[in-house]
Amino acid sequence: MSSSGRTQPLSLVFLLGVGMASERINCPSRCSCQYLEVNCTGQQLQEFPEAIPLDTRQLILAANNVSHLPAVELSFLADLVYLDCKKNLLGDDLDFTFIGVTKLVYLDLSFNNLTQVTFSTFAHLLSLVVLKISDNPNLVAIEKDAFANNTWLRHLDVSRTGLTFLDTSTVQDLPNLRFLGLSNNLWHCNCSFLDFITWMTESNIHFPDADNITCYTPEGLRALTMPVVETQLHFSCLIQLYKQDYIFLGLIGLCIFLAGTMAAWLAGICAVIYEVHTSKGEEEEEEEE
Repeated sequence: MSSSGRTQPLSLVFLLGVGMASERINCPSRCSCQYLEVNCTGQQLQEFPEAIPLDTRQLILAANNVSHLPAVELSFLADLVYLDCKKNLLGDDLDFTFIGVTKLVYLDLSFNNLTQVTFSTFAHLLSLVVLKISDNPNLVAIEKDAFANNTWLRHLDVSRTGLTFLDTSTVQDLPNLRFLGLSNNLWHCNCSFLDFITWMTESNIHFPDADNITCYTPEGLRALTMPVVETQLHFSCLIQLYKQDYIFLGLIGLCIFLAGTMAAWLAGICAVIYEVHTSKGEEEEEEEE
């Protein structure tokens, strides 16, 4: 009995030691690993780390120099639900990158070098709830249907980017959206942007830092908040005519003038023909008499 009692603790220690050793072996270089989590924060990594355990649920790559996320290596992490890549050098080549991590719920790509977001960027992330793409100063375009498949998206942050325009349907059609960061962007507040501003003022979505959601252009509206701009645009967009509007109205007027002239000319010809025909009829009657 005493012998078995001594053997059991030793065996447990041995198993724990083997488990810890295997965990250290499976943990990427310069990263720390816990149960289902790999943390590589601030390790000056140039590339995506190798030998990440396949059962990893949470991967943190924040504050490194990674410029590319390999789609194949990511696809091996099929159970990944949390991915933090903020403060890296990721560029505009993210289309189809996340095709193999469809369980992803949280994705942070803030403080990178993104230039655009297309439909193919996040189309496969059907479970995505939180998406942070703020602080990408070169991000100038988000396609109209960029988040069409991300119907579970609840938190979206595009603050402090180079965006000047965002189509209303891009965010309006997200049924679960509750948080939308839009501050400190280069919004161009013209008549085309009026629909988006109106949607903002009427929606129940929370806009953090709302006082810094202001217009950048045109000069006359710079630094004005969206509720103030909405009033001004409603007035100016209803009465303002652009160059193409004047051209259109001119063409309409010309068409009406030509149509009227043509109608008058045809009426005159018909009147002359009728007069000539009537005169000939009277002359023939006189000759017969």
